[in-house]
Amino acid sequence: MKVGFAVNNVETEEPVYTTTRLGQALVNKGHEAWTLGVGDLAYDPDESIRARAVRPPKSRYTTPQAYLSDLQSKKARTERITVDDLDVLMLRNDPSTEKGRREWAKTAAVDFGRMAMRRGVIVLNDPVGLAKAANKMYFQSFPEEVRPKTLITRNRDEIKAFARDLEGHIVLKPLQGSGGEGVFLVRPDDMANINQMIEAVSRDGYVIAQEYLPRAEEGDTRLFLMNAQPLRHKGRYAAFRRIRRGGDMRSNVHAGGVIGKATIDDDALRLAEIVRPKLVQDGMFLVGLDIVGDKLMEINVFSPGGLGSAQKQEGVNFTEAVVHALEQKTEYARYYRRAFVNHEMATL
Repeated sequence: MKVGFAVNNVETEEPVYTTTRLGQALVNKGHEAWTLGVGDLAYDPDESIRARAVRPPKSRYTTPQAYLSDLQSKKARTERITVDDLDVLMLRNDPSTEKGRREWAKTAAVDFGRMAMRRGVIVLNDPVGLAKAANKMYFQSFPEEVRPKTLITRNRDEIKAFARDLEGHIVLKPLQGSGGEGVFLVRPDDMANINQMIEAVSRDGYVIAQEYLPRAEEGDTRLFLMNAQPLRHKGRYAAFRRIRRGGDMRSNVHAGGVIGKATIDDDALRLAEIVRPKLVQDGMFLVGLDIVGDKLMEINVFSPGGLGSAQKQEGVNFTEAVVHALEQKTEYARYYRRAFVNHEMATL
């Protein structure tokens, strides 16, 4: 099986990234794993999609660190591959991190992914579905039962009225972005400073004003879905809990949060079941749900990370299940001569 990973930039990948772990797992099972930056893609005159890509020189690695070190070194095998010849292309870039001079990179993987899937490559997550999810507005297309009450606007007075309706307990964050960047918790005592918070968030575009969920004080749970179902391997759910540290309202790890063991209860499974139909419809193969109590805070469809954290908490290598799913899809495509459309194949 030949698998390609489209990332923001090969040189900025990290050993802890889920993409690195998936690449290592593929290589250890005897598959080809190519990694390419979104700037390495090209549409050639013969109408083929090609890319400058790298793969590691060895056939087995004991750690993600060793795998990535070789991948980013001069020892890596570098070729201009034909992306159309891949069995699977995984879009593992995060458009929200592309700013400034790399604005062009935000849609590149999705655009080239669309062309590759026309040639029969299985592209995950489905690029048409990802195009719909270009910002956090996508979250609003899921049933209201799973979401906090939300206002999306650039109007300061509308946000202040929304805050008053919720007695001053809201969260402000940018419509585009990730990792907890630009997120403010507004409490009743903060209403005097809300204008400055709104100004800070609105510099980059629209503002999401969201109902604050009190149980967020306890942190949140990341639950992975694969093929639109909770990812479970060897009897364990691929999940972990992010716990706040100090007074920071954000539980993101790089915002100061710490990792703990998650309990996947009926509320979490109910949320997963409610969002499943749309994830199937949009061809979302690997997804991360961020859960607070009986509500979702976010649905992460672009390069959801943290499988390594789930592995550490549960003692299970969840990349094995993901690789097996890719192998199955490749077999299905061969049996049926690629007769399925991509969004259907994505969640088979």
